Formats: sequence, C-alpha cells, structure tokens
Amino acid sequence: MASQESQGQAKPILKDYLPGSSDIPQQNMPVEPTSLWKQTSHTHNLPPGLEYLNQLDQIIIHQQVELLEAILGTETSSKYEIKNHLGQRVYFAVEENGCFDRQLCSPIRSFTIRIVDNTGREVIRVIRPLRCNSCWFPCFLQELEVQSPPGTIAGYVVQNWDPFLPKFTIQNQSKEDVLKVIGPCATCGCFDDVDFEVKALNEMTTIGKISKYWSGFVNNIFTNTANFGIQVPVDLDVRIKAVMIGACFLIDLMFFENSLDGL
Repeated sequence: MASQESQGQAKPILKDYLPGSSDIPQQNMPVEPTSLWKQTSHTHNLPPGLEYLNQLDQIIIHQQVELLEAILGTETSSKYEIKNHLGQRVYFAVEENGCFDRQLCSPIRSFTIRIVDNTGREVIRVIRPLRCNSCWFPCFLQELEVQSPPGTIAGYVVQNWDPFLPKFTIQNQSKEDVLKVIGPCATCGCFDDVDFEVKALNEMTTIGKISKYWSGFVNNIFTNTANFGIQVPVDLDVRIKAVMIGACFLIDLMFFENSLDGL
C-alpha cells in the first residue's frame, strides 16, 4: 500500500523541468484515429536528422537570452534551443533576416529559421514570407513553409480567418489539411500559461497542445524570451512534428514577440 505521503504528493508538470530534470512524468494524450497525421513510414525512410523526433511526444523550445536586446531593447536575430522532455538539447535554431525586417516589421517580419542538429547539420528550414497579421485582411493572412531536409517540403502552417480566436491549419507536403491549432480568445497569460490546442480536423478532439510558459515576473520584465512546450502523440508523423515546431515559432512572433510574455 502506498504511504499517505506519496498519495498526497502533487503531480509535477512539464514546465517544472525547464531545463533538464531526469524525472519527467509521461503524459498520455488522447489519440484520434486519423491516418493523415500518423507515422506510416519506417525509420529508415524518415528525413535525415528527424529520426530522433520519432521517439518524442514532448518538445521544449527555449529562446536564448540576447544581452544586447535585453539591455538596449533592440531586436536581434532570435536563437532557440530545441530540447527533449529531459532538457537535453536536440536541435539548435537560428533566425536569419535583415536588420530592417527586425526593427520595422516585427512581429510580422519575414524570416528563414535554420534548425541544425548537434553535429551542425541543417535538418529543418522554416520560411515565413512577409504577410499581414490582421483579421481585417483575410486574403493575406500568415503562411509558413517547413522543409525537411532543406529543399524538400515537409508541410505548411496556414492561418485561418476568425474574428475571435487564433486559428491555424497544419498541412502536409501535398497541402492536405491534417490538424488544427486553436488558441484562446485572449493570449495574455496574466501570470499563467497560454495553451494553443492541437485538434483533429473536426475541431472536437484534442490530441495535443502548444503551450507558452509564463516563467516569472522578474525575468519577463527584463527580457521577452520564450519558453514553449509542444505535446503531441508519439506516433505523429515526424514531418508533421517538424511543422509543429514551425507553428510554435509563428505563434511566438505573432502573439508574444512584443508582449513581455503576455504581461
């Protein structure tokens, strides 16, 4: 029989391990029986560098603190560490664009984010063109292209028009709709996490989420660096997992770039 002390222990949550604990609870996400998003190819047929994603159902994205940006308030090229649920770095991501884009067009700036593995090999490329970020222009909303390996389309993130909620469609390499991502009406966390739910196409079944973690008032006053967590079924196609990473970058820039983490 378990002791009363162990029964009364609160269950830790994923954000408590940012970064690097070795005792991570496993969370079971409900799985929608939809073949479009499930992993169907064998490991040896996966895009090079994405084999490790085949094992993951939790991905942590941590933006590195830029000293110049923190002190002067100027926008610098964003750099991110992409980690597993143990806090171990799996990939490193660097944003590429011009100073003009960062200073005058943020948060709608165009960019290319190059994601490399721990050997320095580029395995994912995320491309965002300059597009509108307003529900008043439904014909020119956000789109994002994800390539893996670079030069080969893995999928797309497409913003959907909605007067109240942030909505996106995840598409595969053939531009077939695969999943939906739906955010809350208000993305201001108010000292709490902000969850964007990953849903089946019917928008009824939730299979995962992209979470913006609020990491503390003092830290956020001086920097607007991001901590995100992605939770998806482990059997999600690795190409779609790569697209979900791209969706996380897009959500960060659209809703949290100039918000001091939602405060």
